[in-house]
Amino acid sequence: MILRIDQASPDPIYQQIRDQIVAAIARGELKAGDRLPGVRALASDLGVNLHTVNKAYAVLRDEGYLLMRGRAGACIADFQQTATPERLAASAARLTEQLYRLALEHSAQGGTEEQFVEEARREAARAFADPGIAGAARDMHVLGLDAAGNRLVPRDARDAAANPLQARGGAAPASVTGPEGA
Repeated sequence: MILRIDQASPDPIYQQIRDQIVAAIARGELKAGDRLPGVRALASDLGVNLHTVNKAYAVLRDEGYLLMRGRAGACIADFQQTATPERLAASAARLTEQLYRLALEHSAQGGTEEQFVEEARREAARAFADPGIAGAARDMHVLGLDAAGNRLVPRDARDAAANPLQARGGAAPASVTGPEGA
């Protein structure tokens, strides 16, 4: 899953993050139990404020898509198990309201009900025919995670951990670099 932030979009960044995670769940790229990167890590990777990512995660949690486990981080929820009747009703109401607003916009632009329904049917068919729903290749590397959901450590960070003096710009001891002229 690749998250793309469009700074020119009228949609707030937290909403873009939320929408892309929901789309990845729908396509099967993210499944129940998959861990997401921590708020700070994802904010750093995306180049956004950590409060923006925190808000996206909070919205996803409130909608039933994420489980927040304190310092253990966030993971994808099994929506069918975590969905309460109130959550399902709120989700249905939100969908109904969004469809109504779209229908109003379509009508204001001179469109007909039949055109709107046909376009909605076409887009629904496209969404449900997405090959990801049938079983996506799950590339989590872009989120800084391996296939098991563990955080990947950049190569230079592993090198720095192995040789802290060189990482700080200091000279390595002779036993690390070997004697000169040997």
